[in-house]
Formats: sequence, structure tokens, C-alpha cells
Amino acid sequence: MYLYGASGHAKVIIDILVDNNVTVEGLYDDNSSVTELLGYPVSRVHEVKGPLIVSIGYNAVRKKIVQSLDVLFGTAKHSSAIISSEATIQEGSVVMQGAIIQSCATIGRHCIVNTGASVGHDCRVGDYVHVSPHSTLCGNVTIGEGSWIGAGSTVIPGIKIGKWSIIGAGSVVVRDIPDNVLAFGNGCKIIKNTRA
Repeated sequence: MYLYGASGHAKVIIDILVDNNVTVEGLYDDNSSVTELLGYPVSRVHEVKGPLIVSIGYNAVRKKIVQSLDVLFGTAKHSSAIISSEATIQEGSVVMQGAIIQSCATIGRHCIVNTGASVGHDCRVGDYVHVSPHSTLCGNVTIGEGSWIGAGSTVIPGIKIGKWSIIGAGSVVVRDIPDNVLAFGNGCKIIKNTRA
């Protein structure tokens, strides 16, 4: 397996791959000053090989890189994660240590389900979403493409969060959230529109 991106997020994915006895062949990164990470060689992006995981935490950048590549994508799921046999995890996605994904949940392409996060039954997590550490998506939650659920947030059952929105850390989401907003708080409220 190869990784694209040689920083902190890649370190965690390397741990997951090693935990699963998957050989890390190497990494790619645009930064010419980075030549190795955790003892693995880092190459420039001239000829990218797969299978590959884009190991960049920022959702929009991850999407841009994925769209520029023509390779096979892998997944990484830590052995300490609890994943229902009835859940679906699509290509490029990463499930980190201690995460829980329950029955009939769907995790889209190139998502991050971070440390200790919980995705309840029948949730629909769109492509390029990041569910941050110790966040909880209760049952039947829908998260639109590219949205970021901040660390320690809770989304109550049946809520829909739009595309490319950010939910601030520690929030409690009790009503639907539209596309392209920053929302925060207990009884999560829209703070501003983030559309460029």
C-alpha cells in the first residue's frame, strides 16, 4: 500500500496498516524537503502507484488529489475498530483506533472515521467526510459530501447535515444543518456561511 501525504495523518494510517500486516511500500508528497516518514521513503509525485490511500486530513485537498489520480485506492481499518458486517466502507476510507460503525451504516469514498468515533445504524456518510475523534453520529444521520464533524460532537438521530459544512468541536446537533456553513454549540447554531 502507498500513501499520498507525509504528515501526521499518514503516521496514524501507517500504524493501522502495520497493525493489519499490510506492507507500506512508500509515500508521496509534494514537499521536497520531506524524504522519509517513520522510516518509510517519501517520493515526489511524478509517477504515483497504487493501491493508495490519500493520507491528507483536509477534506477539500483530499478530494482534489483523489480527482487528479488514476490509481486503485485501498482502505485501512484498525483491528480495534468495531465494524458491523452489515456496514459498507467505500474505497479510500480510513477507520481509526477504537471507532464503531454499526449495522447498515454506509461510509462513502475517502472518508476519515477518526479515533473513538461512533457511527450509528443506518447512517449515510458522504464522500470526503471527516468524523473527528470521539464524535457520535446517532442512528439514521446523513452527512453530506466533504463535511467535517468536530471532535467530541454529537448528532442526534435522524439529523441531516449538508455538504461541505463544519460542525464545531463539542457541538450537539439537534436540527438539520444546510450546505456550506460553520455551525457550533449545544443546540448547534449556524455561525456563518462558508461558501467562497
